[in-house]
Amino acid sequence: MKNSARALVEKMFTAFSSGDADAFVATVSEDTVWVYHGTQIIPAGTFEKKEGVRTFFTNIMERTEIINFEPQQYIVEGNMVVVLGKEHQKVKRSGRELKQKWVQIYTVENELITKMEEFATSEEV
Repeated sequence: MKNSARALVEKMFTAFSSGDADAFVATVSEDTVWVYHGTQIIPAGTFEKKEGVRTFFTNIMERTEIINFEPQQYIVEGNMVVVLGKEHQKVKRSGRELKQKWVQIYTVENELITKMEEFATSEEV
């Protein structure tokens, strides 16, 4: 489970980086719940089921240009994968650039992501 849970999260990150919504959503369970706690700049939100995760993905892709997305460290414990990372993005409408550091916690069951919780901080550059 340890390596397969991490491999699944890495597969989801690859889909995110390539902008492939279908491959991204294919990594989550039907009853998945994603909780984004928000930052000083980006509002919080909860996204449920595959449709909610697709909304999470399309909101990011439609509103921002991802300049850099970098998972830096993985911590795996049983079916839980904790990822520490950072990203740099540009808001398409305003042109503002944001840098974030984040911690994402994934729960994997039956080879699918059943829960994601993200804690992040943002700064404008």
